[in-house]
Amino acid sequence: MPVSVLTKKWQTTIPKDIRNLLGLKPNDKILYLIEGKRVVLKPLRGNILDLRGSVTTKEKPIDFKKLRDDTRKKIARKIIEEVQ
Repeated sequence: MPVSVLTKKWQTTIPKDIRNLLGLKPNDKILYLIEGKRVVLKPLRGNILDLRGSVTTKEKPIDFKKLRDDTRKKIARKIIEEVQ
């Protein structure tokens, strides 16, 4: 099992076996995915779609269609009130 040491500056060297497995090269970026008390290293390549699912939220997504419809109704009521 590959092991590395954490320096006083909080740096570490990724073991050669892991670098080869992930296909890492100098200046590559690494994404750290937190899964409970585990951290998964994933090479960060140029496609943003690779990040899909790496960020989670507890909030429900915004329903923009409903938001637009509600806004239109409020504006319509306000205009009707001003006219009367």
